[in-house]
Amino acid sequence: MTKQNVLLVTGMSGAGKTTAMGILEDMGYHCIDQYPVQLISSLDEIINANPDPRYINLALATTAMDYPRFLSYFENIGVNVRVIFLDASDEKLLLRYKFTRRHHPMLLFHKANTLEEAIEVERDMFESLNRQAVMRIDTTQLYQADLKKILMDKLELNSSQVFSVSFISFGYKYGVPLDADLIFDMRFLPNPFYVDELKDLTGDDQAVYDYVIRSEETKQLLFHITQYLDFCFSSYAKENKNHLTVCIGCTGGHHRSVSVANWLFDHYKGQYHCFKSHRDMKAR
Repeated sequence: MTKQNVLLVTGMSGAGKTTAMGILEDMGYHCIDQYPVQLISSLDEIINANPDPRYINLALATTAMDYPRFLSYFENIGVNVRVIFLDASDEKLLLRYKFTRRHHPMLLFHKANTLEEAIEVERDMFESLNRQAVMRIDTTQLYQADLKKILMDKLELNSSQVFSVSFISFGYKYGVPLDADLIFDMRFLPNPFYVDELKDLTGDDQAVYDYVIRSEETKQLLFHITQYLDFCFSSYAKENKNHLTVCIGCTGGHHRSVSVANWLFDHYKGQYHCFKSHRDMKAR
């Protein structure tokens, strides 16, 4: 049986736990934020008694008050548990709370009377944790992209690229997809619509696919597109963008765009996590 891995995300309020959980979710962790400590025993059914593959890599965010109980629980049930402690300077935490106008947990639970006192009380609670934490991240001077790079470098679940690409074919007469990041126009390529035996087929049919992909115009186009996409994909991945939508259009979205989208999907599926969709292929 695969042993569950638990990532316990804690730290000073305002240091970036919510941001970190969003990043971890994109990385493939099943994230639970603010799980009630009173229900901690029910986690055993998820983790051990009735294991669900979705929870093999679990990230759970917790506060200073609840952290010791969660850590003790996970260590006692024999799972692989790691701890991330997010911190920031008191001055930065104070500015973040003043900017967001949110209530500090220590104020909500009546453990402090001012924001400065709340930060001091919470830091005292974490005093011993700072020596125990597996990974301590100071977010005082970090942007979200910096935090994401640190988490990906340290906690990536496998060696494959987190970056993913969707290739979507469409017909211009039905409108351009609203979620497009990049759009390529195939309307200048030879059109199978005007070939009697190909007219009623689509780019998913081998005869149409071969007609489109084997033309000289398409070969030249694919050479230039892949040169451009290779540069774009690697650049976006370095900037920690998670997903890119590449849209391939022709007049009706049946032949040329479908064929090229299929070719690009096959070309890149070994390098990135790829998806494909033919939005208008069945529209007539």
